[in-house]
Amino acid sequence: MPMLPELFLLAAACAILLIDLYVGDEKRTLTYGLAQLSLVATFVLNLQNFGAAREVLYHGMFVVDGMATLLKAGMLAVMALVLMFSRDYINQRSFHRGEYYILALFASLGMLVMVSGYSFLTIYLGLELLSLSLYAMVAMRRDSTDGPEAAMKYFVMGALASGLLLYGMSMIYGVTGSIQITEVQAKAVEILAAHPDKAALLTFGAIFLVAGIAFKLGAVPFHMWVPDVYHGAPTSVSALVSSAPKIAVFGMAMRLLPETLNSVLAQWQLLLTILCMLSIVIGNVSAVAQSNIKRMLAFSGIAHIGYFLLGLLSGTAQGYSAAMFYILVYALMSVAGFGMILVMTRAGFECESIDDFKGLWKRSPWHALMMMFIMMSMAGVPPLVGFWPKLEVIRAVLDSGLPHAVWLAAIAVLFAVVGAWYYLRVVKAIFFDEGEAPELQTAGDLRLAFSIAGLSMLVLGLMPGPLLALCAAVFAS
Repeated sequence: MPMLPELFLLAAACAILLIDLYVGDEKRTLTYGLAQLSLVATFVLNLQNFGAAREVLYHGMFVVDGMATLLKAGMLAVMALVLMFSRDYINQRSFHRGEYYILALFASLGMLVMVSGYSFLTIYLGLELLSLSLYAMVAMRRDSTDGPEAAMKYFVMGALASGLLLYGMSMIYGVTGSIQITEVQAKAVEILAAHPDKAALLTFGAIFLVAGIAFKLGAVPFHMWVPDVYHGAPTSVSALVSSAPKIAVFGMAMRLLPETLNSVLAQWQLLLTILCMLSIVIGNVSAVAQSNIKRMLAFSGIAHIGYFLLGLLSGTAQGYSAAMFYILVYALMSVAGFGMILVMTRAGFECESIDDFKGLWKRSPWHALMMMFIMMSMAGVPPLVGFWPKLEVIRAVLDSGLPHAVWLAAIAVLFAVVGAWYYLRVVKAIFFDEGEAPELQTAGDLRLAFSIAGLSMLVLGLMPGPLLALCAAVFAS
């Protein structure tokens, strides 16, 4: 029963794969409806695990706990929103095929396995299921030269990241003789006490794990694939790649670092500090120079990952809950940001430049207002939701007692101000610049998804307490 969400989603994806073989292109809405229904049903099945006691299943291979349950709920909600945004876009661009939705379901299954994996093998299988699905989705649009190129870059960089992770896991297995997380944690403590000379091997294993996680998150200096993939992939796929998988990688990072290698905390804390500062500085500075909005969102996403790492490197329960809160909110903001581009995109026209938003307020006030909420939330302007995660991770760092905590917080605040500039540039184009922005005629599900995303920025900003309390409760014990 604790694994029922994964088992159901696997069965549903396989069933939809077979059903889609007998569905014509004109009836492709059936595949879309079944995919959305599968995500909703999996979400409901996952709710049964809220508040349940922690269980480790299948000889230590799989765990169900508060963190996994909350992250799964966030990922499934974000994936449903992504599919709502995607339907009209892929239909206009002639790759409205059932494989798109089926790959999205298998990617969702991989993410669920990643956050509940409790051995190196299970985590790695979940990661590869997610990655292979995303590679195919990035390359799905055949009439574009950018898509296959972006898919190749993503595949090569993803393979490198997987290799780093696997090599780090193999080093840790060589030292401890186990791939099960609880056993690795216990044996690492024993080995460090009895054989201090083996500490270097564990440290090297931790370095490779951090490098692999940083690749998957897109943290500097492992970020080179992010702008090219976000720009070259179909916008609906960029919305997916930039959002829910980041939640899954957070779950994987929590399993591999605090839960597995807490005995070498100081070493991976130092690595995360370097990655964090580089990501905040380079991400924000690079985003300022962009005129292409997809590349701007890519570099701003790199900066957001830097802020998220602030919570993770603190090494405290407060920091971990702040990091979880940040990654959940960031996933929602990222979907909303790319959804903004999907709303502006229409048949025969790809919205790629910030100038495409000029004059939108005069033609479509509702869309302009929602877009303002999204941009201001990403900038961290109160009372929108993006303000609270930044506040929480900075507070967690200051309370962590790290010797360089004040400097970290100061740099984070300074570059948050820098980051506000390029978000405000989009708002300025919407409300104050003259342009030829069209009067938007969006499909019903696209309008609904965009309104949900935009209003959630305000509603969650005014009432952040419930979500923050859920994140805190996960690490309270």
